[in-house]
Amino acid sequence: MFMDQATSLSSALSSAIARYSARNPESSRLQAEAETVMPGGNTRTVLFFPPFPLYMVRGAGCRLWDADGHEYLDALGEYTAGLYGHSNPLIRRALADALEGGLSLSAHTAREAALARELQRRFPVLELLRFTNSGTEANLLALSVACAHTARRKILVFDGAYHGGVLTFGGGGSPVNVPHEFLVARYNDLGATRATVAAHRGELAAILVEPMMGSGGCIPGEPAFLAGLRALADETGALLIFDEVMTSRLSFGGRQALLGIKPDLTTLGKYFGGGLSFGAFGGRADVMARFDPRRTDALAHAGTFNNNVLTMAAGMAGLTQVLTLEALDEVNERGERLRASANAVFAKHGVALQFTGLGSLMNLHATDRTINSPADLAGSDPQVKELVFHDLLERGIYMARRGFVALSLPFGDTETEALAAALEGVVRERKGVLPARG
Repeated sequence: MFMDQATSLSSALSSAIARYSARNPESSRLQAEAETVMPGGNTRTVLFFPPFPLYMVRGAGCRLWDADGHEYLDALGEYTAGLYGHSNPLIRRALADALEGGLSLSAHTAREAALARELQRRFPVLELLRFTNSGTEANLLALSVACAHTARRKILVFDGAYHGGVLTFGGGGSPVNVPHEFLVARYNDLGATRATVAAHRGELAAILVEPMMGSGGCIPGEPAFLAGLRALADETGALLIFDEVMTSRLSFGGRQALLGIKPDLTTLGKYFGGGLSFGAFGGRADVMARFDPRRTDALAHAGTFNNNVLTMAAGMAGLTQVLTLEALDEVNERGERLRASANAVFAKHGVALQFTGLGSLMNLHATDRTINSPADLAGSDPQVKELVFHDLLERGIYMARRGFVALSLPFGDTETEALAAALEGVVRERKGVLPARG
């Protein structure tokens, strides 16, 4: 980007942030109060953005209202967990019914096996499974059992991947990551991955991979690459773990069903709890049987709320009463149309923007280069996406500041058309400061 264009971009962003601050005094006040009791007023890092984040007070369907009374189309969908939208009446009824029976029953209930059977129906690879409270926990437990089962310690992951708050590999890793022995390879580069593993073939416990990178930018794994990881796991005796916490929504059986690839273990989370805290991991019976408490050598897996009645009830209601095959196909088809429409707008106006992704998940990037891994995003200016984010907020569209979009079931054709129109309005207004196509 030329210097005068970069200067104009910075100036435009500064003006947009100033308008944002002026429009949202109540969010600013609430943030100042929160800062007195939490570091940065924050307990979930991804939700923060400067100068202060929005404070939401209500949601209904695919709409949100903030503390200053502004209404938004919710294009973020709680980072994929909000697939059902806000306050679905069938899920609310299931929660009310569950409350009548009591919350903490200190015992097994029939609800947990019922939900497990429904998950197994959708994901036949889940020969046995267990519940957790989040996708992070699911990935932690999957890695733990892989290490125990193989009696090995090394884990292959990919640069830019996110598998939870203590399993994040943007820039290669994080100082708060759990201390597994990680090998970090380049996503969608099977040759480089094999070279990374070559010296450690007998030490590799697991290959942990997202079939599409989610937080890393909605970068789909190439089918040949993912099939190559299946072969590499077989060759080395490692377990292949598909993290489908996000990609599970791409079909009735997740992306693994679309690709016809069978992982050894699968991790799930997000919407499967009906909007409440949820995680699950499962797969091969011989691996998961190590948690069988009837065994004298059983692995322990604790968690007070693993089988909490509200999540079990909400999860079952969502899967059996709301998330039909037809509904899931429709939201993914809408996402495909929206992404194609937006990318056509960017091309028409000659701006170097693009959405990558699959189905109802997508991420905006400030480049027109082909993107196969997070490394391909080097050099793109983050101010571009931040400006688009603020301009869309002014137009009543709420998405992630990093450009992430996750459609919910209530986000219908009218809403996708409104989002596409808002994007075109931003491009028309900002064409002079957005990067030009090469």
